[in-house]
Amino acid sequence: MSLELIRVEEPFVFELRNEEGVVCGIDASPAIGGKGKGFRPMELMAGSLAGCASIDVLLILKKQRIIPTHFTIKIETKRVDAIPSYFEEIKLIFEVNRDVPVEKLEKAIDLTLKKYCSVSASLKEEVKIIFEVKYS
Repeated sequence: MSLELIRVEEPFVFELRNEEGVVCGIDASPAIGGKGKGFRPMELMAGSLAGCASIDVLLILKKQRIIPTHFTIKIETKRVDAIPSYFEEIKLIFEVNRDVPVEKLEKAIDLTLKKYCSVSASLKEEVKIIFEVKYS
């Protein structure tokens, strides 16, 4: 993997580009001078976990011939009140259609977070990653 981070505006507006030319905007918190022109780095980290988990969960379900017609993850986080302000908890709330068997979904999520998801494996062990399933 090769990425490039380019500052496009002072003080903290960046573009992150991948090898295919896809661009993601990054900015800092307004409290330190951010302008609201991109995701904050910690938002990207939590979003990356949800994205990685989604891919793995959907692949596991597909092998079982379960194709959700609705699939969304809401992300709630808690951070320590210190510097650095790292995540102490990331909660993934999976919302799927009622046709998806809950026991198969929960097993796929558990396998994903404990075995397959590269982002989950890359986070510190102290970070508790929990999930919740919601049907819509």
